[in-house]
Formats: sequence, C-alpha cells, structure tokens
Amino acid sequence: MKFEVWAPNATERVDLVLDNQRHAMAGAESGWWRIEVDAEPDSSYMFAIDGRDLRPDPRALRLPDGPEGPSQLFDLAAVPWTDTQWRGAQLPGAVIYEMHVGTFTPEGTLDAAIERLDHLVGLGVDMVEVMPLASFPGRHGWGYDGVGLYAVHEPYGGPAAFCRFVDACHARGLGVFLDVVYNHLGPSGNHLQEFGPYFTDRYDTPWGQALNLDGPDSDDVRRFMIDNALMWLRDFHVDGLRLDAVHALFDVRAVTLLEELSAEVSALSTRLGRPLWLVAESDRNDPLTVTPREAGGLGLHATWADDVHHGLHVLLTGETQGYYADFAAPGSLEKVLGGMFLHAGTYSTFRRRTHGRPLDRTRTSGWRFVVSLQTHDQVGNRAIGDRLSAQLTPGSLACGAALLLTSAGTPMLFMGEEWGASTPWQYFTDHTDSAIATAVRRGRRDDFASHGWSRNQVPDPQAEGTAERSQLDWSEVALEPQARILRWYADLIRLRRERPDLGDPRLDRVSVDHDLEGRTVVVYRGDHFVVVNLSGDERLVKLDVDDTVELETILAWEPAATSVEGATVHLPPESAAIFALRT
Repeated sequence: MKFEVWAPNATERVDLVLDNQRHAMAGAESGWWRIEVDAEPDSSYMFAIDGRDLRPDPRALRLPDGPEGPSQLFDLAAVPWTDTQWRGAQLPGAVIYEMHVGTFTPEGTLDAAIERLDHLVGLGVDMVEVMPLASFPGRHGWGYDGVGLYAVHEPYGGPAAFCRFVDACHARGLGVFLDVVYNHLGPSGNHLQEFGPYFTDRYDTPWGQALNLDGPDSDDVRRFMIDNALMWLRDFHVDGLRLDAVHALFDVRAVTLLEELSAEVSALSTRLGRPLWLVAESDRNDPLTVTPREAGGLGLHATWADDVHHGLHVLLTGETQGYYADFAAPGSLEKVLGGMFLHAGTYSTFRRRTHGRPLDRTRTSGWRFVVSLQTHDQVGNRAIGDRLSAQLTPGSLACGAALLLTSAGTPMLFMGEEWGASTPWQYFTDHTDSAIATAVRRGRRDDFASHGWSRNQVPDPQAEGTAERSQLDWSEVALEPQARILRWYADLIRLRRERPDLGDPRLDRVSVDHDLEGRTVVVYRGDHFVVVNLSGDERLVKLDVDDTVELETILAWEPAATSVEGATVHLPPESAAIFALRT
C-alpha cells in the first residue's frame, strides 16, 4: 500500500509508524514523502517528522481516538453503496433542512439520524444539510473547530456511518449537503503547521489562524482543501457543500481558491453525470459570488442571504439591537424579500460604512440565495440559544413560515423549526485542553455581559448539560400546538411545489406591501397572494388587484375565521393565509 504525506518542514526524515513498526519514507518533489509497504485494511499508522512526536495523517479518513490519536485506514472502495441509480438533486426549487448530528437525536449519531429521515420525507424537504463532521477533540461541539478535515467525527459513527447516512438519504430521494470549514482549523489537536506552512500570520480570522492560500508554498495547501471537497462529493456521494464564512478565505491570487474549486467541481460533475453544488456563507452581499465564472464571477451556485433572515426576524420579534437596527427602517422588508440584500452598495450603520454591491433582479435568480427564519448561527449565537418559539405565538410562527416558504429564495429550515421545538440550541463545546476550555467559557460570558446579560444567565459551553438541553425532543411532534405547526410547514412546502407562482425564483416578479402600523404584509406572487397579520387584532386587507376579481383561499392558519370578499381579505389576529385568483 502507498503512504504519502506533504511535509516540507521536515529537514532530515519522515517516518511512517505502521502498527508500531517504523519505516523510513523517501523524500520526493515539492516536500512530499512516500513509501509503499504492506498493510492490513484497518491498520493504524502515524507519522514522525525528524524524530519528533507521532502525529496522525493530515488526510486520515478515520481517527478513531480523535485528532490526537493514530490514523486508521478506511477503504472507501469497499463501501456497499446501494445508490447506483441516484442521479443527483436539484438545488433550484429545493427546500433545505439544516441538521446537527449530535443533537438531532438523543443518541447523537448518524445511524440514529437515519431512523428520523422518514420524518423529513413526510415534511417534504429535498435536501439535508449536515453541519460539519470533521474530527475534533472531545465529543460535543458545533463542528466548526474541526481538525481532521478528512475524517468523520468518531462519536457520530465515523466514515462508515456517514456513507450509510448518505446512502439512506438517497434511497428516500433526499439530497445531502455537507458543511465544510476551510477558513481556519480548531485550536486543539491541530498539528498541521509541523508538517508544512498551512497557516499564515499575514491575515487574522475571528476563530484562529488563517490558512495560507496565497503565500509561499500555498499550492499544496490549496490542493489540501480542494482535494477534501472533491473527496466528499466523489467518494462519499455528497450532492453539495456549504462553504463556511468564505469572506474569511484571504486570497489575493488572480484565480482565487473559490474560483479554482468551482472549476474543479464543475469538471467532477461532468465526469460523475450528476449535479454538484457549492453554496457559500458570505458576509459580503456580493452578487459576484454566485455569478458564473464565464461572466467574471466566482462561479459558486448559491449563497446564504442573512439579510432576509434579519428582515424577517425584526418583523416577527421587534428586536432592533445591533445589526438588526437597519432592518427596522421602512422599506427594509420589501427590499430583502424582493432583492435578497438590504445593503447593496448602501450604508450599514452597524458596520459604519458602505456595504455590498447592487443586485440586478432581472439577471440573478432568487434560487441562488438560501433564506431562513432560523439557523444554527442565529439561534445558537443568542445568549441562551432561544428559538423563535420561545418568544412567538404559534400564529406568529405560522406567519413567518408562510413568508419564508413562499419566497423567491431557496428556503432552509433549522432542525425542529418545523414543529416549533421548545428545546433551545445553545453554544456547547467539549475542549479537552483546560486552558482553551476556560478561555471559551470566560469569553462567552464576558461578551454577553457587555450587552447587559448576567454572567450566570449564559450557559457554560463546557457543561455536558448544555449539549443535552440542545437535543431535540421528538415526543413534541405528537403534541399540540407542535403537531399543528408541523402540518402547516408540510402544507406550505407542498403548495410551493404544486403552485409554481409560490416558488417562482424571478426576483423582479416579487412585490411586497408592508403596513408597519397595521403589522400586515402582502406578498404578490403571480396569481397568488400571501397575506399575514402579525397584529393582535382582526384586519381587513385590501389587495392591489381589481375589485371584480374572484379569489379563493387555498391555505389559512385559521380557516374558519379567514374570509375574502372581492379584493378584500379578512384575517384574524396573528394568522396567515394564501389566496389565489379563481380560475
């Protein structure tokens, strides 16, 4: 078997330690070291650079004891796949479901998650977006401090379990996205710098050292990231990748990492004969992120549109602190629902500068923007991890869902949102380094104390109970009002599929009337009208259509109390309804 590792920092030798036997490797070009030696299919191995401490393979497919332990061989060619007829999933028209494996079920494993996939099929979603799986020290965590980027976190079940999960999703017609992090690595168990110049001090990220994407010896660092992305798509049969915080990929090359990755994924898609998708999380509000390479863009397929979340959050909750402040201004909701970006070359008071680039609504399709009411970030980065269900009535939740699931963007749900889960989703960690654990705990509480929270109100990220509280309680699905909210979400997703107007991605066809004082919103979607009443009183809402039209109610949160006469609709308090021209 051939073993190889990129270790240009080695000055004398690199040894392969295979099943406790040491073998000297041969140096090759560009800092690579290689050797061929017999090995059992599940052999354990590590590398020693210049006789120093043993380290796992940076490209290890399995790390059964975590990133501080030995690598273990894993034969991807031996996986018993059953999805040979799978021809991929389409992102245009899809509804995405974001899942954290460790808290999706009480067991916190990929195999346990498989047992809940039929729930997602019944809900009607098209793709499951799995939060990062890369190996990290400890058991609990969000996944954004991964260290072993090629290995699946062992407490979740390791690489074999992820193969089973993807296979099971495909068997049910569900596509799979994987969230990957290429802007930094976690602070603990990270030994890449001993091998080569993976990191640079020329840039800073909020989470750790920046990757060396454009400095000396950066070719193989970029290759490390690109090969990782291609592996998930090709060898693990994943349908798309969500690229975390691409604005923190510091890269001044003429051809950036993202553009290079886009080209390679496009070529792989052609070879495999199925669509492969790249979705960015970007803070830039830049349409060039999703503009094809041929037109001068980066060539990614879609990007998260946090401005839509912010606009909907302010509408529903009335919160206006911090970056929410700009979204309370008149016209903000209309702008984000019809154009995805509030800041599009305009001034951001939170940033105290001009932000974003104008978006041409006639040329850029709405499906290229992933929109949401709740995400892991927007829930978990609140002081106590409270969901919308902790502060909104079921009727208000229904209003938010109606606006989201009839939008021109690609809707994404955060696990449990579909039934108004009462469980929080908090920030939890399991750092094995006590100094890092103490710093994270103190930093979290200091940050929120500066915003008026009592330090004792902020959960301890390192406490096991913090992760346990964040687990979904599946018994709620059968209770009220959760069961009713779940039916509402399923009905909205079904209507989005059955009524083309409600999923039309053409942004220039979206028109919005927002009555701030009356707390009503009307979204015009072709021959369909989405009307929500967030006030505590009944409302008569006159639609901007001819009085002679005949309208029918096709879905209502309170059907018995919802009515329509001519172009005027009657909505009870805190309710939503969808109307259509009668044909």
